[in-house]
Amino acid sequence: MQQIIAKAWMDEGFKQRLLADPEAALKQEGLDIPEGLRIKVVENTDKLVHFVLPAKPSSHELSDEQLDKVAGGFCGRIVHNESQDLMGRFIVYDGHSYPV
Repeated sequence: MQQIIAKAWMDEGFKQRLLADPEAALKQEGLDIPEGLRIKVVENTDKLVHFVLPAKPSSHELSDEQLDKVAGGFCGRIVHNESQDLMGRFIVYDGHSYPV
């Protein structure tokens, strides 16, 4: 996803396609979008931040084996610029900063 975000920041035409028809834009970038899955892309601004409420987890728990298959990690750090508000948080990954 980081490559998609970077491309949208650098390529206004791609960003507009991504906002207008996310499934097609993401498929063109080689992502496999399951049939029937709808995707909505919204853009944060300095005056508007979207808060995404995740889907409610299913009532059954994953087994240890299932957890091992989906477990992941984060190889980066979150940096907060004390002089700014929410817009001052960044994820630093592979030498690049991405706003959170």
